[in-house]
Amino acid sequence: MTTRLMLISPAMNQALREARFPHTEEPDGHTEEPDGDGPVGDELDALGLREAEAVRETFPATVTMYVSPSLRCRRTAEALGLDAKPLPALAPCAMGRWQGRTLDEVAAAEPDALASWLADPAAAPHGGEPLLALLARAAHWLDTLGEATASDSGTAGDGASGSGAPGGGTAGGRVIAVAEPDIIRACAVHSLGATPAAFWRIDVRPLTATELSGRVGRWNLLSGRPLHSVGPRPFAL
Repeated sequence: MTTRLMLISPAMNQALREARFPHTEEPDGHTEEPDGDGPVGDELDALGLREAEAVRETFPATVTMYVSPSLRCRRTAEALGLDAKPLPALAPCAMGRWQGRTLDEVAAAEPDALASWLADPAAAPHGGEPLLALLARAAHWLDTLGEATASDSGTAGDGASGSGAPGGGTAGGRVIAVAEPDIIRACAVHSLGATPAAFWRIDVRPLTATELSGRVGRWNLLSGRPLHSVGPRPFAL
C-alpha cells in the first residue's frame, strides 16, 4: 500500500532563530536534563504562534497524526489544531552536553569537536547521538510507517489519530507528522538514497510541508511548501 506522509516543521521560536541545539528527549522516551537553568527558547514565541494559528484547520482530519515529543513541535501541532500523538522515534538528535547551546558557542568552546562532528557522521563528540544513528532511526520509522500490526495498528480514514505500531507504524494511507527539522532532513536523505553528507545540504524552513509518497525502497519527495499553500491540494502526490 502506498503511504502518503506530510512532514511539518515547527513554527519559529527563539532556539531556531539563534541556531541553538535542541534539548532532547531520547528515542527511548527518557528526557535528558539540560545544563544550566533549563531549556532556552524551546517554547514558541509570539510570532511563531501567530503564524501557526494563521494556517489552522487546513488539514484533513481523516489521517494518522504524530508529533515529535519536543516542546516546540507539540506546541506547533496544538496551534495547527492537530490532535497528534507524541512519538519518541521523531525526537530530535540527542546532542549530549551541547544541547541548549548555540552553534557559535560550541564553535568557540570546542572547535575541533565541532569539526569532527560535521565531517564524520559516526562521530558523537558531544556524548549524544551520532548522525548515523539519527539517519538510521528516521529511515526505520519511514520504512515501517506503512506496516500493519495485528495488535496495535493505527487506522487512517476514521477521523482520529491512530495509535500506530510501537515505532509509529500504521495500516498505510495518509499520515501527518509535526517533526523536528533534523528528522525531516534525515527522512529526505533516506527517501532520495543520498549519502549522509547530503544531510548538511538540506534546509528546512519553519512551518513548511515536506511530502513523501511511496513505500520501502521507492519514495517520491515534494519539499518545502509553505503551509498556507497546503489547503487547496492536501496530499496531492
